[in-house]
Amino acid sequence: MRRARPAVTALAALLAVPLLTSTASAQVDPPKPVFVDGQAQPVFDPKDVVRQSLWVSAPVDSDFDGKDDLVHVEVVRPKATELGMKVPVVYQASPYYAGGNDVPNHGVDQELYVPGKPGNGADKTASRGLSDERVTAAMGPNAPITWRYESYFTARGFAVVYAESLGSGLSTGCPTSGGRNETIGAKSVVDWLNGRAPAADAAGAPVAADWTTGKVGMMGVSYNGTLPTAVATTGVEGLETIVPIAAISSWYDYYRADGLIVAPGTFQGEDLDVLADYVYTREDREICKPVIADIVAKQDRVTGDYSPFWDERNYLNDVGNVRASVLAVHGLNDWNVKMTHVEQLYSALKRNGVEHKIWLHQSGHADPYRLRQAEWLTTLNRWMSHYLYAIDNGVEDEPKSTVQREDKTWHDEAEWPAPGTMSARLYPSVGGSAHGGLSARPSFGRPLVETLTDDVAKTAEDLAAAAASENRLSYVTRPAARPLRISGVVQADLRLSFSKPAANVTVLLVDRAPDGKTSIVTRGWTDPQNRQSPSRTKPIQPGKAYDIQVDLVPDDYVLAAGHSLAVVVMSSDYDYTLRPRPGAGISLDLSHSYLTLPAVGGQAAVRASVG
Repeated sequence: MRRARPAVTALAALLAVPLLTSTASAQVDPPKPVFVDGQAQPVFDPKDVVRQSLWVSAPVDSDFDGKDDLVHVEVVRPKATELGMKVPVVYQASPYYAGGNDVPNHGVDQELYVPGKPGNGADKTASRGLSDERVTAAMGPNAPITWRYESYFTARGFAVVYAESLGSGLSTGCPTSGGRNETIGAKSVVDWLNGRAPAADAAGAPVAADWTTGKVGMMGVSYNGTLPTAVATTGVEGLETIVPIAAISSWYDYYRADGLIVAPGTFQGEDLDVLADYVYTREDREICKPVIADIVAKQDRVTGDYSPFWDERNYLNDVGNVRASVLAVHGLNDWNVKMTHVEQLYSALKRNGVEHKIWLHQSGHADPYRLRQAEWLTTLNRWMSHYLYAIDNGVEDEPKSTVQREDKTWHDEAEWPAPGTMSARLYPSVGGSAHGGLSARPSFGRPLVETLTDDVAKTAEDLAAAAASENRLSYVTRPAARPLRISGVVQADLRLSFSKPAANVTVLLVDRAPDGKTSIVTRGWTDPQNRQSPSRTKPIQPGKAYDIQVDLVPDDYVLAAGHSLAVVVMSSDYDYTLRPRPGAGISLDLSHSYLTLPAVGGQAAVRASVG
């Protein structure tokens, strides 16, 4: 940092030179950013900036008023851009700048859908009206937008641009929670920064982005991190990199799981319409009501099936268009935007040859700024300096994966899932009402069937910890002789039969400590009616056995020596699934069921550890 002081002094002297003398124009080179060790240095005063408010025209009419939607944009750029310096942009689009509305969630205490049975599974709250109570952030909807990264980037020679998502704040259009119009709205700002879309100020005067190089990096957390992924899948020219943090890659997987209606963690009963209504903060409180009513109808809280409505909101469909590099960040304990989202996006990026890197941390729905600030800012700076300023700092050749372990230490690795990860199987054995066995050696012979009875009043945590229960089946390995690392997607293949024509199926992977304390490592859900496809509900015949596959939420976890690994099979999950009345029975055929682990070292490592 000390090496940057002469540059600060030189810049101060440069800015003190008048642009014009009394006799002739002074010939002054524009200021320039300074890079040391591949990182942009803070040589500009972050308080000495130009702020602009403007509206970009987006080629979509999502509120059906006969006019193109307008995206409200705020620009914050170093004042040195007034002296001719051209800068790239760090861009955050968001529906949250104006706060949110007070919107009720859907009820979840209801019976499950049974095909052909009138009224069964109907959502009693789906016809509720929209709330007109507007609850905004303390700053008010028209206050200047800001961000913790703003001064960091403007001090280093980047502009920061904010855009309010369609239907929110001072933008027009309607919110659709991941609909195509939202992608178009956010993309239009990149187009404006590259001279391909018009914009105007509040007085209607045209505004050009003549201060920028046109190179853009998008980043943000949660919904603000989801929009960069959406825009990147358009392949828009000028978007050089994205940093999606805790971001959604398919909205179906945020509110559904393999045919089941499944809530994001801590938001039981929320659905796509609730979120759209929440961010509907534009001044006109009537124009978007038909749009949100359409979401209520099409999201389908009855069957839970994947449909064209959800397919529109699946960014994985268009990963082949991505040309921007991707620095993906996610929490290994994020149960709001689950690890499913980053795993499936990251896998698709690798398959398509997109430049990529991943950061995984032990926290939940969080920005790494709060977790490992110095190292994170170094990585982020080098990433943006390389992709937006073309600084040859080698960041693209560094290890692709940075993972925080359970003891809070950080490790750089060649790739993720961890190198050496291979599939390995564990097989259950009799005794699941208490704790049956789980080992790498299958037991052959006549079918062994064990049964549980659903009772949603008992949480997954309580059932996993119970010494015995009629409401779940638990199978446990011997204590690990050595640590065992799981990296990726755990899969349960189960032969199940049901006492009723509808049932939730939940599978937990559990760590049991030597003192008996349990913690849920990961979990997964499925609707047996969707056993052939998330898009197709097919009736269940009570008493008939079906082969059901459950993909658990991806993870990267080290089972410590002395700890045991358990798989718990249950039905309804109080915090995530719909909550039918107790009583549905599920029978598990042990002789045709197994667990597949993505284990570092594969089957040999599993045998040596918990075998």
